[in-house]
Amino acid sequence: MTGVTPTTATARSDKPPARGPDGGGAPAARRGPGTGHGAWFLVLPALLPILLLSVGPLLYGIALSFTDAQSGRAEPTQWTGLLNFQDLARDTLFWESFRIGLVWAVAVTVPQFLLALGLALLLVQNLRFRWLARALAIVPWAMPEVVVGIMWRLVYHPDAGVLNDALGTDRDWLGSLSTALPAVIVVGIWARLPQVTVTLLAALANVPRELHEAAAVDGAGAWRRFRTVTWPAIRPVALAISALSLIWNINSFALVYVLTGGGPGGRTRLPMLFAYEEAFGYGQFGYAAAMGCVLVAVVSVLLALFLVGRLKGDDA
Repeated sequence: MTGVTPTTATARSDKPPARGPDGGGAPAARRGPGTGHGAWFLVLPALLPILLLSVGPLLYGIALSFTDAQSGRAEPTQWTGLLNFQDLARDTLFWESFRIGLVWAVAVTVPQFLLALGLALLLVQNLRFRWLARALAIVPWAMPEVVVGIMWRLVYHPDAGVLNDALGTDRDWLGSLSTALPAVIVVGIWARLPQVTVTLLAALANVPRELHEAAAVDGAGAWRRFRTVTWPAIRPVALAISALSLIWNINSFALVYVLTGGGPGGRTRLPMLFAYEEAFGYGQFGYAAAMGCVLVAVVSVLLALFLVGRLKGDDA
């Protein structure tokens, strides 16, 4: 009878390699540093600024909306529950500013997207001096909103404005009840047009050229190629930038504040301007915080609708 050699016995008695806690083939000691609890240490540097600068102030503002906090008040702040929201529900001036804010947001977002789409389709073509046109198209994006507001105030100036000189009139565009809001809307469209244009231009650059060439060979015209090739390819990006633009325009403050300060007669008083006046003009911090909570709720609903639409589109 042949015995088992020591080498064979040793080989048979060897244990299989150590496996990770999840049963995977790779040993746990050789796992990357981003797995398990160690991932928190990698996320923490990015998470802390968000918690301190965004989540923290948001929670503080929500808590402030349930109090009677005021500036220059000797008595301690008291918890008032839903009183600020009850007063806000009866505040016709706030709901009028809310209506103006919705008109402003939609009237800026829709033409802005259409103009940006047309400009992006133009700039994606192989034209002469295309690099110069692209550089000039992003100039408004590089300018702070305060500078944009000051510049357009000079354009709209009733006595020395470029617009009145060109039209031969002396109209006070920003001081008239009938023209203040349309004039501000024009500035809003111009100010953020480059941001939407650059986003759509990047999406158009990723559309395969072979698809356009194949559609052209099949006899498809420019409109049909856009409808069947270009738009399906850029649709997710277009929906995303439209939703973000709507949210940004609802939260607009600096541009309108510099242009009109909410006037004349409250015709351009957006909700953010109204909340600013209540907080820093009249010292009603609790009431202004309640306005901010309403705006946060509106933005959250818009984001939820956008995400639901995206999920349905992905499932389809």
